[in-house]
Amino acid sequence: MKGICFHSIGKVQWMELPDPIVESQSDAIVAVEIAGMCGSDLHPLFGREPGLDPGTVMGHEFVGKVIALGSEVRTLQIGDRVYSPFTTSCGVCFYCQKGITSRCPSGQAIGWRTDGKGLHGGQAELVRVPLADGTLVRIPPGLTAEAALLLGDNFSTGYFCAEMANIDPSGLTVILGCGSVGLLSIMAAKHLGARNLLALDPVESRREMAEKLGVRAMAPSDDALTAIRSMTQGRGADSVMELVGRSDAQKFAFEALRPGGTMAVIGCHSSPHFAFTPTDAYNKSITYRTGRCPARFYMGKLTERVASESWQIESVITHQFEPEDCSQAYDIFAGQKQGCVKGVFRF
Repeated sequence: MKGICFHSIGKVQWMELPDPIVESQSDAIVAVEIAGMCGSDLHPLFGREPGLDPGTVMGHEFVGKVIALGSEVRTLQIGDRVYSPFTTSCGVCFYCQKGITSRCPSGQAIGWRTDGKGLHGGQAELVRVPLADGTLVRIPPGLTAEAALLLGDNFSTGYFCAEMANIDPSGLTVILGCGSVGLLSIMAAKHLGARNLLALDPVESRREMAEKLGVRAMAPSDDALTAIRSMTQGRGADSVMELVGRSDAQKFAFEALRPGGTMAVIGCHSSPHFAFTPTDAYNKSITYRTGRCPARFYMGKLTERVASESWQIESVITHQFEPEDCSQAYDIFAGQKQGCVKGVFRF
């Protein structure tokens, strides 16, 4: 098979690899149909999270068809079209039963190999998925491959962020970052009752996409802070959803939040320190909520709604690429070029 692999810092390569095999009787082998690029892929690619082995297949978002199964797999059959969360999970442990599937002790992050250990990702012709019964889900009628792909990460993560934000329908909700997860979090926030939203992003094309969802959009700046205060009689936002993962975004979110407000954070931070102190948080009486989305749990919670209602979550996918063009694709995606918000590979 061939796959899109991490080559070195800032560089990916379309290369020949051994076909994956069933290594454990709980495994499934999936022939990939579509795979997504995610902002969190850029952290190891550019060395912000060091340690990824060269030759590791990139990506943790994929949809495909089951072509091989271990003897212990009970919920799937050869030929099933399936989608996956970005971490594997057993489905039966304490954490899986509590809905915290991203913290399953047996689970692994897809697309992360260090010192020869871990899992290859989904940006390849074939991918091995351990713990298939607890991880993979059949694509139901009415659900497109693109929507299934987004349920495996971006939409589930956006919805998770919106739920953490303790949205007050009568208050002001600020969305900081309008990439694919930010745009999907706007949809989720509106579904959860938010009526007064302000989306912030420095990229004009992304602000335009946010405005098409029916919210006001601005660049994050002192003017935006002034606008937030003027919209709230000087208090600040009731909820801020921070989807960027940088210290400057965290600092802005803290400044935009009113005393007693909630900051919900799903941006993948690589900085070792907060942009505000525990004393700052104490004095402002904020609630700070964060964590890795339990995407497998949210797939079960959201799939039927997305399949049966007019969510149109696929609208955040702006670009499609051939896998052999992966270097150009990552350059466009990482550089936010050509209005790229969400890019996918077709296999």
